[in-house]
Amino acid sequence: MFQKGDYIVYGSTGVCEVMDVTTIDMAGVEKDRLYYVLHPYNDNGGRIFTPVDGKKTFMRKIISKEEAKQLIHDIPNIEELKAKNNKVREEEYKECLKSCECKEWIKIIKTAYLRKQRRQAEGKKLTVLDTKYWKQAEDNLYSEFSILFNIPKDKVEAYITEQIHVLK
Repeated sequence: MFQKGDYIVYGSTGVCEVMDVTTIDMAGVEKDRLYYVLHPYNDNGGRIFTPVDGKKTFMRKIISKEEAKQLIHDIPNIEELKAKNNKVREEEYKECLKSCECKEWIKIIKTAYLRKQRRQAEGKKLTVLDTKYWKQAEDNLYSEFSILFNIPKDKVEAYITEQIHVLK
């Protein structure tokens, strides 16, 4: 069970802070059922109520700082996705996002980045599909790393790049 103040990944919403663990006094809701009150990291006024024992939406505690550092170290060795066409690629992107795992988000980011480089060399733009999933994966990963490394979300990409260059 998560505690008040914990940061968690809540399905496709991404990183949320657990604001409270409480019962809800509302018609049609079991009086003794516990709920998490979540505040999405990227939504100043938003609140989500979800049952503590809920199984519909995947929830996990954010990774540790050490795990994040190891992931950054491993980025050069993380394989890009090798889909043969856009339809298969979209399915792979969806599965990676749905996994709620940082390594899978990195696969999306790396795949889209490398596709962008190849397409630019051919005088083409990145597809809307790649851009859409790239941004979602970045948003999720950078939110989690922003909390872990106590840096603004818009500085996370530069931080990761710097760390990779330090390792070389």
